[in-house]
Amino acid sequence: MPVKTRQSPTAQPLPGAILRNVDETQRLEALRNYQILDTPAETVFDDLVRLAAYICGTPTSMVSMIDADRQWYKATTGFDGAAAMPRKMSICQYAMLSEDIMEVEDLMTNAFFKANPMIAADSQIRFYVGAPLLTPEGFPIGTLCAIDTVPHRLTEPQREALRILAREVVAHLELRRARLQLEQEQRKLDGLLRMANDTAESLYMGSRNEIFIKQDHKLVRVDTVDIRYVEALGDYVNIYAGRERHTVYSTMKELETKLPPREFARVHRKYIVRLDRITAIEADAVVVDTGRSTDRIGNLMPVPIGSSYKAALLSRLNLV
Repeated sequence: MPVKTRQSPTAQPLPGAILRNVDETQRLEALRNYQILDTPAETVFDDLVRLAAYICGTPTSMVSMIDADRQWYKATTGFDGAAAMPRKMSICQYAMLSEDIMEVEDLMTNAFFKANPMIAADSQIRFYVGAPLLTPEGFPIGTLCAIDTVPHRLTEPQREALRILAREVVAHLELRRARLQLEQEQRKLDGLLRMANDTAESLYMGSRNEIFIKQDHKLVRVDTVDIRYVEALGDYVNIYAGRERHTVYSTMKELETKLPPREFARVHRKYIVRLDRITAIEADAVVVDTGRSTDRIGNLMPVPIGSSYKAALLSRLNLV
């Protein structure tokens, strides 16, 4: 339950007035959760203040949000002043904490408000009525108010209409917050989808089963499943695929990006081997099944392991 805050006004603006006891920290958190402060004008709130002024028969109406040390206007009609004012001069801070509508027929004759610097400086502000804006959790965050330049008094139907409009203001704040949350969730979802697409593309690229190489002024397709190992040779590389050897102008680094990373491993600065063609590891060499009987040990070929590549290679093997 909200508890009394040090910042709650202790004096009563009207005889018999009842002010809410609120926890200021929780109240401010509830206000800031709406992400409404210092936002541009929005038609729905502008329409509501115009309607409030029409119902109350006043030239001025406002939707005010009460921050820690200021009163900020989300929407106004009949008012050309600043967008905010110090909270200590605010009348709305009392209406916000009121259990019901706070109506002051004549501010100049009210013992509580007539000393307010704003009232003393502008005798044109005479009548005030404000309905608290209450969140669904019961935290007051501001007011919907109407102001006149002459003493005034509302009828009960006018007061009830102002209460309804105040609830409408909060309902639109809730809709606005829900929309912002949905937009934030959509941005998160879009980000996740982009990551998923990037991952899928990466997996797709990493699982390609063919490459095309230039041979005698033509492109020749080579299935990567047939490639046993790749050997660097100066500015060229030899690709051993089945019984074929293809010599292409390339670098090991470039070729490494073209081969499926799950199926091939760099074991030496001069060698890339297909993992499922490794038949044994002997000292500092891997024995690769080349599928070519012309190799010096039948179809087996020892390929040296570079010391800087050995740990990474072993981590990819299913060792027992």
